[in-house]
Amino acid sequence: MSDFFQNGIITTLHNLCDQPVEALEAQLCEFAKQRPMALVLPCLYSELATPALANIVGELGRVPYLSEIVVGLDAASEAEFRHALDYFSVLPQPHHVLWNDGPRLKAVQGKLAVEGLAPEERGKGANVWHCIGFVQALAGIKAVALHDCDITTYDRAMLARLIYPVANPDFGYQFCKGYYARVANGRLNGRVCRLLVSPLIRTMKQLTGGHPYLDYLDSFRYPLAGEFAMQSGVLDGLRIPSDWSLEVGLLSEMYRNYATNRICQVEVADSYDHKHQDLSLDDARRGLSRMSLDIAKAVFKKLATYGVVFDAGTIRTAKACYYRIALDLIESYANDAAMNGLGLDRHAEEQAVELFATNILKAGSSYLEGGEEIPFLPSWHRVASVYPAVHSDLLNAVRDDRAAFSAAPQVRMA
Repeated sequence: MSDFFQNGIITTLHNLCDQPVEALEAQLCEFAKQRPMALVLPCLYSELATPALANIVGELGRVPYLSEIVVGLDAASEAEFRHALDYFSVLPQPHHVLWNDGPRLKAVQGKLAVEGLAPEERGKGANVWHCIGFVQALAGIKAVALHDCDITTYDRAMLARLIYPVANPDFGYQFCKGYYARVANGRLNGRVCRLLVSPLIRTMKQLTGGHPYLDYLDSFRYPLAGEFAMQSGVLDGLRIPSDWSLEVGLLSEMYRNYATNRICQVEVADSYDHKHQDLSLDDARRGLSRMSLDIAKAVFKKLATYGVVFDAGTIRTAKACYYRIALDLIESYANDAAMNGLGLDRHAEEQAVELFATNILKAGSSYLEGGEEIPFLPSWHRVASVYPAVHSDLLNAVRDDRAAFSAAPQVRMA
């Protein structure tokens, strides 16, 4: 349970009294009469074998207010897609599985590639992007939530709290970000957020003399949370990154497109845990090393769009400034963990900071040397202007995949 303190420039909605989930769901059922809701689940096939996803599906089976569930399935063969259809068939809500590796969706992707609009690399960002395009083609959806499929501490109250701020017609929020304490199994987690994002934002504030965008990012209690919800009208113009900076990229897009009083964050759980990534000290293409590179590049590029000029000297200064701030924060986190009886490995924390400092330098150098790559996937508004039949083609592909491999009901057309 948290306090009611409001800090930063966006609204924070707290969990002050542990309202029963049934009370929230009763209200959401009423909201659904005006604002039908959908849930997007970006998923790797391998996650179907985990207890985390089994629990999530079980919890979702008790959710009464969702009109649609959209599963984006990556890395699946034909046999595995058949298994996924059966796996998700227990859901009582209308649901759709996007077989991103199947020939029908690949044909749509091929048409996009001809126009230079297809994602160049696969991953969560591209999966979410395809799901967003599909949701826009469904009939009547007004509010959309998204969360990951590896949450080991999931219960349906998390979804209810996440989607409530954008589903309530008396609220004016266009976008809602979930947050929580990254505490589980007696340990303080969330290394990338604690040891990279927070000190990097403070570093950039020092280097730039302050910027409203940095104040905005600093207002989020857990900016890397993979849980968010939005009004469906947001989807059409949304441009998201295809790499591991998806969460920071989404926050940046919302800052560009909407006033901050239309953006909020909500506490969705007292604690949270999911699949942990390796630090990957020896391979910058994997794990938290890859993630930290992508996030740092995203911050450099976004600040550049606001007129901040970087050179080799400021990049080196950024590394040094970050390193000092991050080391000081380790002391703060260690004391917080000790007072709460939680474990924290100082050596591992400092190893992470050393890696992140190196990657900030690499990311800055990459930014200075590059500049030709397109950092975002195209908006679906742009896609539809070039490929007007894209939404109907997506619907038909998913419908035909389902009809070919199962006897489940067909996709409902818009």
